[in-house]
Amino acid sequence: MSSARRFRCCLVGGTFDRLHAGHRLLLNAASKDADAVEIHITSDLMAEDKSPFVQSFDDRMDELHNWGERIQDCKISVHQLNDAYGPARHHSTADAIVATAETIGMCVFINEERIKNGLAPLHVIEVMHLDAIEGGIISSSAIRNGHMDQEGHPWIPRKLRESRLKMAAALDQELKTPMGILFEGPEDDPEIGMTAALDGLPSPHGAIITVGDVTTKTMLDMGLTPDIALIDGQTKRTELEESLKVNPQQFHHRIHAENPAGFLTPSLNQAIATALLAEETLVLEVEGEEDLAPLIIHCLAPIGTLVLYGQPKTGVVVQYTTLEVKQRCRFLISLFEVV
Repeated sequence: MSSARRFRCCLVGGTFDRLHAGHRLLLNAASKDADAVEIHITSDLMAEDKSPFVQSFDDRMDELHNWGERIQDCKISVHQLNDAYGPARHHSTADAIVATAETIGMCVFINEERIKNGLAPLHVIEVMHLDAIEGGIISSSAIRNGHMDQEGHPWIPRKLRESRLKMAAALDQELKTPMGILFEGPEDDPEIGMTAALDGLPSPHGAIITVGDVTTKTMLDMGLTPDIALIDGQTKRTELEESLKVNPQQFHHRIHAENPAGFLTPSLNQAIATALLAEETLVLEVEGEEDLAPLIIHCLAPIGTLVLYGQPKTGVVVQYTTLEVKQRCRFLISLFEVV
């Protein structure tokens, strides 16, 4: 038989976007010494105020239910939170609440209100944040911003970011397969594919990044400037005529990187990281080739970023940055050879 637990019902509140190691630490602290845990998660309306890229309420609830199924000897329930305090000020059976350093003050206020309402104050269980591998704390916002995965690991380990990586021959066919949605259009009229791609952009989305001279110039010629563009002055490894090249003056900022064909370099890694911080339009001119750059972009970019690139003879590919896309890109980069 399990020993008696200290608490009848422990309350937990939050957004719980993209359930991560810090969330699990919080939830485990709530469940290890309570007969029941009530998890109150913000409604879609409340979550939208935080970020348009927060998962839907249903997805967040499903992840919490999946976590709860692994917990024994504690009843787990998930509820919708429609205001900052939820039921905590009036809950007659709750006797504990979990808090982090940021929410201790809110718990103090809740307990003051409970005393006014003739209820005993809740026991506050304070849980520390978890540190990420490369500094900072594991948080949903850091995950949404592309800085780390749900365990606090960087999407590209420092060793690989600082190494010259050569593509393995076995990856050639894999990387020729479009990663994203293909919008078809004839090669001699790229605006057809680009128009279809722009009409089909998901909402909400973050920055628009074009990779390749033809893709970038096509968008510019249509009167639109991507947030970030990567160009190398070539198409199909042949130098473009001057009239077909992108005019870098159409962007607010201009930076450079060196990246030979078939490689990923520290220079390209650093330049992409810099570009992603820009608050105005930026063109990244690559000396060498930018074809493999989407692998780095998706790993480093915030969730919701859109990457557009041309698929020879077929049209324009649009790829939306998600955790799943980040995982695939990280795996593919791990197959490169350190040289």
